[in-house]
Amino acid sequence: MARTDMVVGVIGAGAMGSGIAQVAATAGHRVVLGDTHKPAIERARELIMAALTRDVTKARIDQATADAICGRISDAGDLAMGFGAFAECGIVIEAVAEDLDVKMAVFDEVESEVSPECILATNTSSLPVTAIAGQCRHPQRVIGIHFFNPAVTMPLVEIIPAITTDTAVTDSARALVDGWKKVTVIARDTPGFIVNRIARPFYGESLRLLEEGIADAPTIDWALRDIAGFRMGPFELMDFIGHDINFAVTRSVYDGFFQDPRYRPSITQQRLVEAGRFGRKRSRGFYDYSDGAVRPKPVQDAALGQVIVNRVLAMLINEAVDAVYLGVASPADIELSMTRGVNYPKGLLAWGDAIGPANVLAQLDALREEYGEDRYRASVLLRRIVRDGGRLLASHGRAVAGEKT
Repeated sequence: MARTDMVVGVIGAGAMGSGIAQVAATAGHRVVLGDTHKPAIERARELIMAALTRDVTKARIDQATADAICGRISDAGDLAMGFGAFAECGIVIEAVAEDLDVKMAVFDEVESEVSPECILATNTSSLPVTAIAGQCRHPQRVIGIHFFNPAVTMPLVEIIPAITTDTAVTDSARALVDGWKKVTVIARDTPGFIVNRIARPFYGESLRLLEEGIADAPTIDWALRDIAGFRMGPFELMDFIGHDINFAVTRSVYDGFFQDPRYRPSITQQRLVEAGRFGRKRSRGFYDYSDGAVRPKPVQDAALGQVIVNRVLAMLINEAVDAVYLGVASPADIELSMTRGVNYPKGLLAWGDAIGPANVLAQLDALREEYGEDRYRASVLLRRIVRDGGRLLASHGRAVAGEKT
């Protein structure tokens, strides 16, 4: 059960920060919400009130409950004048721009105002938690708590201890978020953590198929949605997320892994970002969302569709297996992350077992032979499982997630 006597601070009043504030206030906490851009606070209140009004309309809550939730959220005031409003907080969650320098500056400011017992959390989706913690005077209390957007409705939250994080802080943070009725998983502090690391081939390999001219965007979307069962195709999803955000995460993971070719960004997506075609929010991405625009039709060729599905799935499954091998998270947490964090139709390890580990390995080896690229290298663990006749879901890596090194 969440400790509702704990005051929760949230810094950053954008869509993510306002959602986190609403989650904490709904759980009974008093919340202090701050942003350096004053109009963002009013916009956050409007977003929260609109969401609660929908809940009242749909009879999920009554008006008195909605009013009480709003009443528990207070404004931190002008942060240009200091971060003193967070002094009472037992935890402060930072949800500002995905920029390491910006986040470090926020932590430097807030650390001087809160008590030594206050947990400092970053909602980063791909930046190193340890780098943020390393700049703090008390790095043992810094942890990653990564919500997914929209924070109110998405169930999964990744808990990411830095190598300096105290075990008690990890336990407290996880218990707190569990009490908010979220599904938590523990991830090692590696680029992209669980979801943003393992999901990269869903976008990257689909972009590669497009660039090679194997199929167009509507056809690839159709194959992965209608044949494989994903809720959205990769190009639909990138347009929905925003190419500015999706491309930035891909670059962060790529740079974090010292330019490992498995995570190489796409020039095609870079050009969209440079052109300002971010997707739905700009009315143009891979698709045109302007009034009257007609969506191009896919080529519904079953054989071609299966080629697309097999290639993307092999890359996704290999990434999940490698995450187990390298101790990014437990097999159970990896399965939970991909089904509850990004709504995959199956856990990737179970999916690989259904396809057959040997078939997945054969697909990867054929791609590596054809292209001669390290991008398609199979995980050592996948090779061992095929050699030993084992199953992916029963596999175990060499390390334990969250282990200190």
